[in-house]
Amino acid sequence: MSDITAEGVRFNDTANIDRIYKKITWRLIPFLLFCYILSYLDRVNIGFAKLQMLSDLQFSEAVYGLGAGVFFLGYFFFEVPSNIIMHKVGARRWIARIMISWGILSAAMMFVNSATSFYVLRFLLGLAEAGFFPGIIYYLTRWYPADRRGRATSLFLTAIALAGVIGGPVSGWILRDTNGLAGLAGWQWMFLIEGIPSVLAGFFLLRFLDDKVEDAKWLTEAERREVVALLQKEEVTKSHSTIGKAFSSGRTWLLSIIYFLFVFSLYGISFWLPTIIKAAGVKDALNIGLLSALPWAAGVIAMVLMARSADRCGERRWHIAIPSVLGAIGFLIAVKFNANVPIAMLGMSIATMGIMSALPIFWSIPTAYLGGAAAAAGIALINSFGNLSGFVGPSLMGWIKEVTGSLDNGVYMLAGCLLMGGLLTLFTSSKLR
Repeated sequence: MSDITAEGVRFNDTANIDRIYKKITWRLIPFLLFCYILSYLDRVNIGFAKLQMLSDLQFSEAVYGLGAGVFFLGYFFFEVPSNIIMHKVGARRWIARIMISWGILSAAMMFVNSATSFYVLRFLLGLAEAGFFPGIIYYLTRWYPADRRGRATSLFLTAIALAGVIGGPVSGWILRDTNGLAGLAGWQWMFLIEGIPSVLAGFFLLRFLDDKVEDAKWLTEAERREVVALLQKEEVTKSHSTIGKAFSSGRTWLLSIIYFLFVFSLYGISFWLPTIIKAAGVKDALNIGLLSALPWAAGVIAMVLMARSADRCGERRWHIAIPSVLGAIGFLIAVKFNANVPIAMLGMSIATMGIMSALPIFWSIPTAYLGGAAAAAGIALINSFGNLSGFVGPSLMGWIKEVTGSLDNGVYMLAGCLLMGGLLTLFTSSKLR
C-alpha cells in the first residue's frame, strides 16, 4: 500500500514523482546553472586579467591578491542581510536585482586605473553579488526534498567548473585578440564583454522564475499538490528556530569552518591556476585558457558522479572526506612536478575533482536540518563565513609569492586546508541521510 496524504498524494509513487522532478529540473536547473556560470566568471576572469593588468597598471602581486580578495569583504558584510531580504520579498525579484547590479559593476571593472579603483570596484562587486549563491541554495530547498537535493545541487554547482571550462578559453581568446582594439587593453574588453550577459539574464529572470511551487503554472494542479505534500512531509523534521538560534548553533559554526577551508582551496585554483600554468612555461594566453579548462572539465564529471553516489547511498560524510583527501594529494603532485606541464596539470585536475566533488554534497548537510528563516540566515552565514577565505586566500597567496618568489608554499597551504576540511566533516552528524 502507498502512503497517502489527505490530498490523495502517494509518496511512494516513484515513477510519477520522478516524472515531475524531471520536469522541474529541466525547467529550473539549466537556467540557474547559466546564471551561476555568469556569476563565477567574476572569479575566473580576474585571474586572467592579472596576466595583463599587472604590467599595464604596474600592480604588484600583493596588490592583485588584495584586490582579488577584497571582493569577499563586500560579500561577507551583505550576505546574511541579502538572504533575509530574499526570504521576505521572494527569489525572483531579489536574484534579478543581484544579477543586474553585478553585471553593471563587472563591466565597470574596465575603468580600473589604479590600486584604489581596483579595490573599490572589487568591494562593490562583492556587495552587489552577495546573496546570490546562498539564495539559490535556499531556493532549491523550496522545490527539492533532501533525497533529491544532492543531485540538483551538484548539477547547479557544475557551473563553477563549467565557468572554468568556458571562461578560461573565452577569457584567453579575448585577452589575446582584442588587446589594443579601439585603444582598449584586452583585459578591459574582457570585463565589458563578460559583464553584459549578466544584466540581460537578470531582466529575463524576472519573467522566467517562480518564487515557489504554488506559483508554477507550468506544472499541473495535481503536480503542484504532490510536490508541496512531499516538501511539507520533510519540513516537520527541520529546525524552524529564530535567526539568532541559527547563529548560535555549534553545528552551524562547525559547518562554517569546514566551508571556509573548502572555499579557501577552491579560490586558490580559481585565482592562481592561470599563473601556475604560465609559471610551468606556457606563455600564449589562449593556450593558458585551454589548459586551464582541463581541471574544471574533470571536476564536472567527478562532482556529478559523486553526488549521485551520495544520494543513492544516503551517506554524506565519507563522500566529502575521501574526495578531500584525494584533492589534497593532487595539490602535492602539482607542486612536486611543477616543471612538468602534463603531470602538474594531472595534479591540478585531481585537486579540482576533489574540491568539486565535496562542495555539492556539503550543502546537503545544512539544508537537511535548517528550515524557514533559520535556513535563509544559516545558509547565508555558512556561505559568507566560508567566502571570507576568498579574501584571506588570494591575499595570503599573493604575499607568499611576493616573499618567496614561488607559489609552492601557497599550494601546500591549499592542500592542508582541503585535507583539514575533509577530516572535520567526519565530526558532523552521522544521522544525516
